[in-house]
This record gives sequence, structure tokens and C-alpha cells, in this order.
Amino acid sequence: MTAFRTLDQADVKGKRVLVRVDLNVPMENGRVTDATRIERVLPTIREIAEKGGRVILLAHFGRPKGRDLKESLKHVAEAVSKHLGKTIAFADDCIGESAAQAVNALKDGDVLLLENTRFHAGEETNDPAFVQELAKLGDLYVNDAFSAAHRAHASTEGLARVLPSYAGRTMQQELDALTKGLEAPKRPVVAIVGGAKVSTKIDLLENLVAKVDALVIGGGMANTFVHATGLGIGKSLAEKDLAATAMRIIEKARASNCAIILPVDGVCAYEFKAGALNHTYGIDAIPEDQMILDVGSQSVERIAAAINDAATLVWNGPLGAFEIAPFDQGTVAAARHAAQRTKEGKLVSVAGGGDTVAALNHAGVADDFTYVSTAGGAFLEWLEGKSLPGVEALRA
Repeated sequence: MTAFRTLDQADVKGKRVLVRVDLNVPMENGRVTDATRIERVLPTIREIAEKGGRVILLAHFGRPKGRDLKESLKHVAEAVSKHLGKTIAFADDCIGESAAQAVNALKDGDVLLLENTRFHAGEETNDPAFVQELAKLGDLYVNDAFSAAHRAHASTEGLARVLPSYAGRTMQQELDALTKGLEAPKRPVVAIVGGAKVSTKIDLLENLVAKVDALVIGGGMANTFVHATGLGIGKSLAEKDLAATAMRIIEKARASNCAIILPVDGVCAYEFKAGALNHTYGIDAIPEDQMILDVGSQSVERIAAAINDAATLVWNGPLGAFEIAPFDQGTVAAARHAAQRTKEGKLVSVAGGGDTVAALNHAGVADDFTYVSTAGGAFLEWLEGKSLPGVEALRA
């Protein structure tokens, strides 16, 4: 992207390159259980190393309050080495003498992982003194952690202000995808927003209705909108106190010429459990003693039609209780339809958020979307139209 400095503009040979990565990976019994975030930063690490740079990895792990060896990145170093295919060094601090010695021992092409930046309070407060201590260890700074870009921390924003700074390849890919998704998209643009609660996505919905041509609302949050329109929703999950907010969003959409697509039918059951006896009802005929747990087939047809009309799709959140069958069918059907349109070259599809990634993986189509972001909080804040400090600091 021309708006951001990338590795294409960086001369890394013989340089100490501080690379901010996201290694906050799930672990169980000392083993990494999902290496997606490690795999995503490998291209940047390899490129810098192959060009003769000395790679110094900065990352956080967990939410430690001071030094806590249970939150040490040492546990992750082995997994990074395995996936990288070469041994990496580890320093038991990210600043000070031990870090400096480890950096000084590097040769061109070597890789070093420094200890958890959050062991120091100055990381999260973006303390200038801590930033300077980190900066002493490098000649250049590369940010490849979009998932942490919504935090104005020392290693995500502060360093970019004091060293020549660049976007890593994963960061660059993410920014390219997000630009295609909302900032400069091919139109028409359709957004699908699902999930349990309207209250967590008010800013998101209000930003989207001003930017997209159609907004599909699904999941538990759709029940709040259906209730706001005066229809009964039985025992379904809903935030009835937000009915006025839902109507405000509907009115704002109408003023912006954005079509709101709500469910027209729902798959209902007496209880929320796998294999529960269920039936599909029109949205105006939901039984008082049942709950809506998925969108029905007519709703899926409407969503598929909206996807067919779109040139760009932005997706955040499932359409139903996809975690358990059979209430995953609506999400799976819509996701597979979007994936097929993408494979046919008829759709740019950008998706993100924790539940969204899990739902697309469940549908078996995550690899078929144009881009799937693993950056939960940062992706949501971008959808909400907020500036991300770690991104702004990289602008050319």
C-alpha cells in the first residue's frame, strides 16, 4: 500500500530490526494449541533474515502484572523455532543488560525473541523512558502485529515514533484487505454482522450503515431488532432495553440509503442444546415458549441474494448459535455461498473477529475468503471507524 511504509522501502542488511509480532497464542500444558498467529508472522521474519537483517522479536503474552514466569515467552520460543525451521535465541528480558548482550551476539540472519514486554509497566503506559530502552536495541522497527495495533503501547506505537518504521508483510496484507473492505471498496458493499448482543456492537452498526449498501443483522442481536419492530420473539435472547437504539440504527440506515436485512424466519427450540427438537417459524409467528437459535432457510435465501448483488462483503459474527448442531446451518450455508462467490472471482470477502474465524473454520471455508483477520479487537475497532494508533504511526 502506498499510504504505509513497508519492507519494500527498508534496507535491513546488517541492521538490528525490532519486529513487533503477536505471539499471544493459546497454550495448554506448556504446548501451543493453535499456531495460527505464529504462522502468520513467518513471512516477515524469513524475509528480514534472508536479506541479512538481525531479527529481534518483541511480543506480549497474557496479562501479567510485573514479572510472572507463568507468562514467559520462553514457553513460546520453541514453537516459533519449530515453525520457522531454525533455532532462535531467547533473552530473559526485553530491555537492560541481558537483552543487550543477546542482541550483540546476533549475526546477520539470526533471530532473537525477547521476553514479554508486559513484564514492564512502561509497555502499556507507553512510557517514553521504556520506549527509549527498547529503541537502544534496534536500528529499524517493523510492526507485524495488526491484532495489537489498537493499543497505543510502547512496542506497538511508541517505537514507531522514534525509529525508522515499516509495516511487516502480515500487517501490509491486513491493511490492504481492510482498504478493499470498507475504505475504498468495489460497490455494492454488503456487511453481515451477527453475535449475541447489540450492546457490544452499537458503534460498529452505526458506522456501517453510513458506509455499506446493505447490512445483514443475525445472531442473538437480530432478536433485539425484531423485538424493536413490534414482533414477538418468545424466550429468545434479546436486549429489550435497547429497542430504541435498534430503531435509531434502522432510521439512520434509511437516511443513508442502506438496506437493513433482518431474519424473516427462525429455527426455534424449547431448549438450547445439541440436537434439540426444533422447528422453523415465520418471524411473525414465533411461539411464546420457544427461542430463536438460528436463521431459517428463507432468511438464508435472502442473505444469499444480497451476497449475489454485492461486489464486496464484510463479515463479523455468526448468524446463529453455530457452536452446536443443528443451529449452525444458517451460518454454514451463508458462509459457503460467500466462499463460492469469492472463488468464482465475483466477490471480495473480508471477515474477522474471534467467533467469525471459528464459524468460517467450522464451515470449512476460511481459506476461500479473500482475507480472514485473526485480529479480534483491532478488526472491530477498524469496523467501528476508529483510528488505530499502531497503524497511524506507520503512515508514510
